[in-house]
Amino acid sequence: MATTDELLDILMKDYKKPEDLIGENGLLKQLTKRLLERAMQAEMTDHLGYEKHAPAGKKSGNSRNGDYKKTVKGEFGNLDVAVPRDRNSTFEPVIIPKGESRFTGFDDKIISMYARGMTTRDIQGHLEEIYGVEVSPTLISQVTEAVTEEIKLWQSRPLDEVYPIIYLDAVRIKVRHNGQVINKAVYLAIAVNMSGVKDVLGMWAAETEGAKFWLQVVTELKNRGVKDIFIACVDGLKGFPEAIEAVFPNTQIQLCIVHMVRHSLNYVSWKQRKEVAADLKAIYQASTVQQAETNLAAFETKWDATHPTISKSWRRNWERIIPLFSYPSEIRKAIYTTNAIESLNMSLRKVTKNRGHFPNDEAMFKLLFLSLKNIAKKWTMPIRDWKSALNRFTIMFEERMPNL
Repeated sequence: MATTDELLDILMKDYKKPEDLIGENGLLKQLTKRLLERAMQAEMTDHLGYEKHAPAGKKSGNSRNGDYKKTVKGEFGNLDVAVPRDRNSTFEPVIIPKGESRFTGFDDKIISMYARGMTTRDIQGHLEEIYGVEVSPTLISQVTEAVTEEIKLWQSRPLDEVYPIIYLDAVRIKVRHNGQVINKAVYLAIAVNMSGVKDVLGMWAAETEGAKFWLQVVTELKNRGVKDIFIACVDGLKGFPEAIEAVFPNTQIQLCIVHMVRHSLNYVSWKQRKEVAADLKAIYQASTVQQAETNLAAFETKWDATHPTISKSWRRNWERIIPLFSYPSEIRKAIYTTNAIESLNMSLRKVTKNRGHFPNDEAMFKLLFLSLKNIAKKWTMPIRDWKSALNRFTIMFEERMPNL
């Protein structure tokens, strides 16, 4: 009996160029066709209980009844295969089930391309160019439609009881609404769990971003099992901290320092931005809250005559800014900015930029969900210095720590 290598040598003896192997009539496609047909013949034998032409088949009540042609789509392009049938029409092949016209893994290819922001037209062109397969927009919609049920399950799944850190922010996406294209606010919640790994807890959409809707979001998180959050990192949206505290009264609210700095620099000319930014840095990078207050006072003395709005903004939000001074550097790095969620928002904008707008919320959620799944595949390791941060949390929130 020939070995696998010997059989490959025989099959490849006439190989001269790639088309001989992977082309329209290449060896790979021919082998796939033969293997599929052989597999279905073996399934038929198992179904009937006897080999082809075997005496046991006489008067058995069922027998082979030729075959019919079926076109299957896959990475190999369009493939015509002969599907065996029996006289009683009870045979159903497993390897290519009845009603299926796409080979295993083909749907995953479509979903993968869709998740990377490719439009229906892009996917059509790619499949035809690379695999020689023609697919309709309807087929692509049907394949991606299967994601809708998965989104519902994901959005309503039970959550952990305790999250040390949670980041809350919204991204703007163009969607058709009541006959008009508007910039909808898509609310996102990313948490850092007790293992230090990031997890997207959910996404919600509303016409505008506001504290009232954020109240609904955090209420839903509580209804899904969240009992406590140590620190919530948010931007400077008015009423946002109060919305969180209404549901989780023990949660410390940390305003995003990066948002504060950006807001402050909006009042500064380009020539002075570098100097103002350096003086603001002296405030939020101070080693203690007392030093931060001293540096803020120095900032007021220097800049209030020309830019009084900046210090007033920092004074007004001071109680939401200073929680980070209670923590060592390893926790400060994690909570002084909402960059974790802003980075996520940037990735989502990349996959949505090819579309002028979405026809409805469902289409938008479908793409965003698939994109989130791709992004989350990289979140396998704890955030930096997590063990040190967890030890600190254990001391500071001893009575609130879950029993692990």
